[in-house]
Formats: sequence, structure tokens, C-alpha cells
Amino acid sequence: MKTGNDAADRLFADDAGHLVDFRFDERVAAVFPDMIRRSVPGYEDVVRLTGLLAAAHARPGTRIYDLGCSLGAGLAAVRRCLEHADVELIGIDNAPAMLERCRTLLEAEPEATPPVRLECRDIESVEMDKASVVILNYTLQFVEPSRRLSLLQRIRNGLVEGGVLLLSEKVFHVNDRTDAFMSAMHAAFKRANGYSETEIARKRAALERVLQPDPPELHEERLRMAGFGRTEVWHRCLNFQSWIAFRE
Repeated sequence: MKTGNDAADRLFADDAGHLVDFRFDERVAAVFPDMIRRSVPGYEDVVRLTGLLAAAHARPGTRIYDLGCSLGAGLAAVRRCLEHADVELIGIDNAPAMLERCRTLLEAEPEATPPVRLECRDIESVEMDKASVVILNYTLQFVEPSRRLSLLQRIRNGLVEGGVLLLSEKVFHVNDRTDAFMSAMHAAFKRANGYSETEIARKRAALERVLQPDPPELHEERLRMAGFGRTEVWHRCLNFQSWIAFRE
């Protein structure tokens, strides 16, 4: 979701300051639209298609959850694509600064329906019920690896029959040559979007301990173990991938 007030991401430009682990605080919230657009190849397509896919699988009288909704771009895309308002939209995020700006951006579109209920809480504490769609875009990678399967199981159990999980993640590849190629091209993508070598290196270091990606094969195995009957890849760009998983 873009606004005229989006600031340019220069958070990692100064190599003299003390580097801390990446946090979704006020500084990140202020530049997040620019940061993610310049850092995640295919992001804007993923957001638009998330809206289309969610609307195609939404059912009247059900809920759509966005777990780790950040600034609400996915929720806004869903609202634009829904053909009926008889769906409850719920956005969950544990970062107050992100959720506060999300609320401001969504309220800037007062004519949009249905309304969105936002909750500041850990996604692992959410009891999902009557969900036709759950969105988990670039969020699972921040969950402790040992707890990822249990979260997916709870999502699956909260879906109505025929409901779907929309999952997007950064991935790494078990083939070293493939992973090196994808990583090099991702760095080239960020350089092409104006990031310096200093910014690329400092952001990578800040994320290392908080963002732990998995290989695509592990994601798909974990979805099967969680009880999803069918999984399809619907978007892939460099070292980022998106799936739709069905409760059948």
C-alpha cells in the first residue's frame, strides 16, 4: 500500500553506527513500503495476486486472517478484490509501530468494505475459526523453526473445508550452486534498486539471527505434515516463493 508520505529507506546507509538485530519498530514502519519494494523481487505482484486468490476462495460468513499483516498491503488488496462484504477481515501483528501505521493507512480508505479488525498480538496465540483464507506472507520465516509446524497445524484446523493458506517466504536452496546464484542475483536486484554495498551487507547482518529461511522442499513437506491435502506454487522469483495450500 503506497502513500504520498512513504519515506526512502536509508536505515542501513551509515556503517559507523552500532548494528542491532532487525526489529519492526517506528523507524522500519516509516520506510517499510520502500524497503520491501526494493528488497523483495516480485513483491508488488505477490500483493496483487494475494488479493485475487483470497477473493476467489473467500466464502460468505467466513473470516480472512492476515498473520503478520505489517502495514496492511495484503488486507487492502483483498478488500479491493472482494465481490461481497459478508467476510470478516482480521489483521494480526505483534509490532505496535507497524500496526499503528497499518490502521492509519486502512482508515484513509473509509469507503472500502468490509472493515478490518486489527489485533496487536503474537500470531502463535491466535485461535483461528471459520477461516476461508489465511494469509502468511513473509512471516513464517520470523517464527522459531521448531514451532513452525504447530503454527501451520493450527492454521489448517482453523480453516473451513476447502479453505486455503496463502504462504510466501524467502527460501534457500540445498544445491549450493543454485543458492549462490539466487543470492547473487538478489543482491544485484537490490543494487539495481539503489542500495549500496554497505546497506546490503548491514541489512543482511541485522536479519541473520531473526530471519531463518527454509528450502522449498521443507516448506512443502511441512505443509503435508500439517494436514494440507494439496499445495501449488503460484509465484517464484529468485529466492522468494509463494504457495497456496488447500484444506480438502
